[in-house]
Amino acid sequence: MYKVLIADGMESSAVESLKSLGFEVVEQHFEPEVLGEELKNYDVLVVRSATKVRQPIIDKAAESGRLKLIIRGGVGVDNIDVAYAEEKGIKVTNTPNASSISVAELALAHMFSVSRFVNISNVTMRQGKWEKKKYEGMELYEKTLGLIGFGRIAKELAKRAEALGMKVLYTNRRGKIDGFDQYEYCELKDLLKKSDFISLHVPFDKTKGALIGKEEFSMMKDGVYLINCARGGVVDEAALLEALNSGKVAGAGIDVYAEEPTKNVELVNYPKVSVTPHIGGSTIEAQTRIGEEIVNIIKEFFK
Repeated sequence: MYKVLIADGMESSAVESLKSLGFEVVEQHFEPEVLGEELKNYDVLVVRSATKVRQPIIDKAAESGRLKLIIRGGVGVDNIDVAYAEEKGIKVTNTPNASSISVAELALAHMFSVSRFVNISNVTMRQGKWEKKKYEGMELYEKTLGLIGFGRIAKELAKRAEALGMKVLYTNRRGKIDGFDQYEYCELKDLLKKSDFISLHVPFDKTKGALIGKEEFSMMKDGVYLINCARGGVVDEAALLEALNSGKVAGAGIDVYAEEPTKNVELVNYPKVSVTPHIGGSTIEAQTRIGEEIVNIIKEFFK
């Protein structure tokens, strides 16, 4: 019987589906110092973003030769040393389709939140304040949204932004993409200069560091809004705070952080920032789809 470790939780119906297919399923989170040793007894590891699967863990797991598959439930695999795992004969995959709509909707929610002061007015009203005159917001209609990265999530956000009457620009490492001529492709520097709202949809490359820092903020329009529901580290948090203080950035919506849980109290409490605790894929629908996709991946792998 193949044995599956669910390290960061999974939708209950998906767990039951695996069990009905004959897999032995264990739902337990292990700390890094013991995870590798535990994995000697498993054929499959399923993680979300909490568990980091780095070289020492892979080395220890590979000693038994049993672990053959690691699945990241969600978009991206930057919490796994993919190339190293595959060198050891361990396949790594993810569920890129399952949470695209959920993350796109959260990015849009943050856009509304910071442009209409939903975030801070929620706080001040609970403090007994009625600051109606202070919260003159801005419509999304006829504004320009710049998408940095144009994968599944960015495409879902682009559709919704277009429906709201926004002009959509995008930049992408593979260049212009066929079939999306309703949106304007441009280089990163031009996108930064033209956009009223900028939303990030790229992985974090630890060898390159932050994609958006002081230099990139200096290229942006005064009063720009920045949204990051992609990965912590993609935006230099210190540079973002500086841009907020100077007024270069009018507001920011942040779901991901350089360190999670974040200790950046200044950013979390900043009045012009809308914050959420990495909940981009945390919807009932996304969790169901992620679970179903994981079950199908495991079923196909061992058939």
